[in-house]
Amino acid sequence: MTDLGFFVRHHRGLLGSIALFVVMFAIYIANHPVGLTPAVATTAANKAVLLALVAMAQTLPVLTRGLDLSVGMVFVLANCLASTLVVGTPTEGTLGILAVLGVGALAGFLNGTIVVFGRLQPIITTLATGAIFYGIALFVRPGPGGDVQSDIADLLTGQVFDTVPAALLVLLAVVLLVWVPFRRSVLGRAAYATGSNEQAAYMSGVPVERAKLLAYTLSGLLASIGGLMLTFNTYSGEASAPIAGTYTLNSIAAVVIGGTSLFGGWGSAIGSVFGAFVLRTIEDLLFVFDFDPLWQPLFQGVVLLAAISLGAVRILRIRNRLEILA
Repeated sequence: MTDLGFFVRHHRGLLGSIALFVVMFAIYIANHPVGLTPAVATTAANKAVLLALVAMAQTLPVLTRGLDLSVGMVFVLANCLASTLVVGTPTEGTLGILAVLGVGALAGFLNGTIVVFGRLQPIITTLATGAIFYGIALFVRPGPGGDVQSDIADLLTGQVFDTVPAALLVLLAVVLLVWVPFRRSVLGRAAYATGSNEQAAYMSGVPVERAKLLAYTLSGLLASIGGLMLTFNTYSGEASAPIAGTYTLNSIAAVVIGGTSLFGGWGSAIGSVFGAFVLRTIEDLLFVFDFDPLWQPLFQGVVLLAAISLGAVRILRIRNRLEILA
């Protein structure tokens, strides 16, 4: 097999999600009343980056064969905290951002600690901690409101050189500063090994516990970055359970569409980013074609089912699990 063939075979999920997004976005732009303008691109990017960050957060636990049902709650908690802490002067706002990110990482660390040392199922653990995080969000922001440092918000949700959406650059920075170092680190490779076969990884001396702990901690950090971006877009905070639930479920859908296996050990946060872009573009397509918004879950379900079916076909063709790594 040639190097190109090897690359395509091992990144078919990522390549498929990229191709699907390009096609759908091209259709959206072709039918938009004003076409692709900086304003249109910025609006689309600001919405898509929110889900992309939460999808990245979901990807890390999934790689270890876990599932984090609290990412949406951490997302909302960060939104509520940011609407309270990221205020005042730019310096005070920056300190508030660091505080929010610290809380997000701490929330993820709590999840990881319970999963690793408490030896509880990730789904049950994160379902319980998610309720705690939501309660804290309600305490911080009982009703919608708040504010945010306008200079920082405008900088991160506007345009660079009046052309490039700043939100995309934020997403790129997160990928380069969080995902890439994780993927290339010893613990990043350990996370993949843990998801593939935890018992074999442990017997081989792989630091399974530290890999899981880091994956959940970074998951909380990424979800809190998403909550910050939501605050910068809305200039307010709201402890909304429906928003948290929607982002949690859509993050799982984005992970699947992006080619990451829910059985662990296979996938990429980059694929999840494009999976999130696909889901957001569905909403944009319904807008330009003037469909009833109630159709959105149907189209999202069709795309998700197609992605799952493609992954299932690949698994059914495998006679030996070692073929996955071949």
